[in-house]
Amino acid sequence: MPQITVYSGTPCPFCERAKMLLKKKGAAFDEYDVRADSDKMAEMLAKTGGKRTIPQIFIGGKHIGGCDELYAMEQAGKLDALLAG
Repeated sequence: MPQITVYSGTPCPFCERAKMLLKKKGAAFDEYDVRADSDKMAEMLAKTGGKRTIPQIFIGGKHIGGCDELYAMEQAGKLDALLAG
């Protein structure tokens, strides 16, 4: 399984929803709270080209986007293949 990174924050229902889907898929991920860690916020902004909304999700180094994009991949049947690496 590829490395998965979730930049999130609390409280954030979209973050929780995205993490719930990843857990349902059995995907392990690294999570960083960008509201509590300014270095991780700067890292997220650099990797996303300045996107400030959370969550921001990366799978195998590829920027997926946020919760809506993750669920759209699931509905399109593309998430499982991406998670398989």
